[in-house]
Amino acid sequence: MASNPSYSAITPEVEALARLALSNNRINPEDYAKYDVKRGLRDLNGKGVLAGLTEISDVHASEQLPDGTSVPCDGELYYRGYNVRQLVQGFVTDSRLGFEESCYLLLFGQLPDKKQLQDFCAQLAGYRSLPSNFVRDVVLKAPSKDMMNALARSILTLASYDDNTDDISLPNVVRQCIQLIAVFPMLAVYSYQAYSYSIEGKSLFIHAPKPNLSTAENILHLLRPDSVYTPLEARLLDLCLVLHAEHGGGNNSTFTTHVVTSSGTDTYSCMAAALASLKGPRHGGANLKVVNMFEDIKKNVSNWEDEEELTAYLDKLLSKEAFDHSGLIYGMGHAVYSSSDPRARVLKSYVEALSKEKGLNEEFGLYDRTERLAAELIRKKRTIYKGVSANVDFYSGFVYRMLGLPMELFTPIFAIARISGWSAHRIEELINMGKIIRPAYRNVDEKREYIPINQR
Repeated sequence: MASNPSYSAITPEVEALARLALSNNRINPEDYAKYDVKRGLRDLNGKGVLAGLTEISDVHASEQLPDGTSVPCDGELYYRGYNVRQLVQGFVTDSRLGFEESCYLLLFGQLPDKKQLQDFCAQLAGYRSLPSNFVRDVVLKAPSKDMMNALARSILTLASYDDNTDDISLPNVVRQCIQLIAVFPMLAVYSYQAYSYSIEGKSLFIHAPKPNLSTAENILHLLRPDSVYTPLEARLLDLCLVLHAEHGGGNNSTFTTHVVTSSGTDTYSCMAAALASLKGPRHGGANLKVVNMFEDIKKNVSNWEDEEELTAYLDKLLSKEAFDHSGLIYGMGHAVYSSSDPRARVLKSYVEALSKEKGLNEEFGLYDRTERLAAELIRKKRTIYKGVSANVDFYSGFVYRMLGLPMELFTPIFAIARISGWSAHRIEELINMGKIIRPAYRNVDEKREYIPINQR
């Protein structure tokens, strides 16, 4: 055995154990159909298994015909019964930022009037502070190259500063949720600053949040050395936060929130579990893949306006001959939406304006062209049970890059938005909590007689 292996070393002994685990954990794929197991809790048509009821949001992607058949339709997203497109149009028309208003709606089930919104924003501003020396002792002392892990660690550590951590009474949970919504941007940005300083050797900037700024404005203020940003930049980031705030009870991290809450655990543990789910590249990390894929396209397609050349390269992506050889065009398609993702439609309508401000019109054209050509190509080359269109991740990474946000913060920005939805679902689960959520797994192994150790 190797002496003093490093903490992350994979020794030959571990490799042997991994092979043993692999050989003894193979389940026959045909057994899933044999026992009618809905893999991923979805049926053969991709429709999720009904596991609960919610009043928080609705993801509408199909319509039922009189004969009972379901057909794809343009996607719509509703927060507490309000169409997200109308919500966005409302605060854009009034030249207001909308994330705080969306949080209030999701948490408390109704749109706030002016005073209620002012009071809620004041509450958030009052909670935008961390315990004494928390940044020094927790954030800066153990910098991580993974911001989601750093964020989860900080959330769990905050529990030790709360005298009522395990109190799951409604007033206490509401207080904890509002506090966490308020401090998520600080924890994410400070974690990045610690990484940037300690690991990348850049200058360290720790700005205090400003009480008069919104969540989106504070993110830009905290992140940038000079704290300078344009109104359009703040509006686009705020819009991204609104569109990522909530997406039904069945997405992986929100379902995790329901599952963990049903056990009676504390708010900090619940949010750390949701963060762990969101971190996965199949969930919250998708926009990173989109950005990296487009960097690869830009390197390999000489003329971005040549649709034949671009289509040929997209074909290579689908044929596993380019980029990461996954056979995927990232940002295209969604587990629920078919004809269109309403979030992508809303975001795209504002992305073009920012691309003009940043002098990136040609790159926006590349995204627009790729969206159209990729959809056509996928329909031709793949057998799909529903339509395919760009999802919100297709454009959100482009927005973050135009805003100068480091890629390490792309998924934490998602978390800063989604904690409002997680909080709403935690509250809903606590109010309506019945049994602990515990689905069944069927055992398909053979029964065996015990063998004494000297006979093995």
